[in-house]
Amino acid sequence: MPKIAISGKGGVGKSTLASLMAHIYAQKGFKVIAIDADPDGNLAAALGFPPDLTARVTPISQMKDLIEERTGAKPGGYGLFFRMNPRVDDIPDRFSVEHRGIKLLVMGTVERGGSGCVCPESVLLKALVTHLLLQREEVLIMDMEAGVEHLGRATAKAVDAFIIVVEPGQRSLQTARTVRRLAADIGIERVFVVGNKVRDQSDREFLRENLPDFTFLGFLSYSPLALEADKQGKAVFDMDANLVEEARAIVDALEGKGFYASPRPE
Repeated sequence: MPKIAISGKGGVGKSTLASLMAHIYAQKGFKVIAIDADPDGNLAAALGFPPDLTARVTPISQMKDLIEERTGAKPGGYGLFFRMNPRVDDIPDRFSVEHRGIKLLVMGTVERGGSGCVCPESVLLKALVTHLLLQREEVLIMDMEAGVEHLGRATAKAVDAFIIVVEPGQRSLQTARTVRRLAADIGIERVFVVGNKVRDQSDREFLRENLPDFTFLGFLSYSPLALEADKQGKAVFDMDANLVEEARAIVDALEGKGFYASPRPE
């Protein structure tokens, strides 16, 4: 089952791509788990999860009792002794919510007391991501911040596709270059790019010309309907058929790289 991480500058449309891919795989009959690992994430809204269902989701990083139970230390503490390999195998099914064949799990934010610090919260989240990537038999789509915070060398080889979403703009391009360098530092080799908010052919050419050494999987058009979906609390997948077809082409391009999913057993 493909394990896909999606990164990029804030506001560039990571959640849009993640939600479209999740719905496409679910519609094909695959087991799908979507992971919101962006501190400013809105993946539930992009997926079109009903508000009452979304309200039942508590970010894992905020589950203080669970963190203490599994690591042996209270969250927020530093310089403590705690388990570095906490049990996490039951967390995805216990604390996710499901809608239209897609499970959603929200990671939340770790308040760091210093650069590179190790705390019970971060250890639990890292162990959980490792489990999701290495042990779960389902398509995994992770919506991440602009970086590789939730990944590490132990899981780098398990990431089938690390997709950086870019929009026509210099800040987005610079973020893409930085994120790819960070990914390479931990051993992630299969890095691709998807252009979003593209208005015309000149935008496509701009992105290709400025990222000549990146492998493009495809492009998503600028979509007023995606904005309307956000206003109405609906899934982008249900609002813009053109975006859906463009996202299908991106999934096809990914499969062309050799990352196929096996059908869900009946």
